[in-house]
Amino acid sequence: MIQMKIREIKASDNQQIAEVIRKVLLEFDVPKTGTAYADPELDHMFETYQTTQAAYWVIHKGDQILGGAGIAPLQEGDPSVCELQKMYFDAQARGLGHGAAMMDICLDYARNQEFSQVYLETLPQMVEAQRLYQKYGFKSIPNALGHTGHNNCSVWMIKPL
Repeated sequence: MIQMKIREIKASDNQQIAEVIRKVLLEFDVPKTGTAYADPELDHMFETYQTTQAAYWVIHKGDQILGGAGIAPLQEGDPSVCELQKMYFDAQARGLGHGAAMMDICLDYARNQEFSQVYLETLPQMVEAQRLYQKYGFKSIPNALGHTGHNNCSVWMIKPL
């Protein structure tokens, strides 16, 4: 049996990761505008994360991409704050500890980049994701930070590093 593994994104992963993210967002019935669904970089994830202090990882089983997550500086925000971005997993990769493994990788990267806090945005219906974030010490905050373009995401969380 092929095991699921996590690695940094490759250019050849772009189409599959975009499909996974859109599939998950549709599964949770999120709006197509004001969320990651409409992000212009969604079809070019490898290229998007080839910048300073940014990285994206995918979880895969053989050649099949099953999810991913990334860290990048918060757009138009405090330069000491990064954002946990586009953390989505296909149903077959959920509930197996991969979210925790991905979170460990992302938070270690954020620390190594000398960020002082990690910010994220999510949706109210993504309850299991919020439980994972809370387990890792993320706390709800009353308003959005930076300018992510995700005006339909109404749950904002932050964690000191």
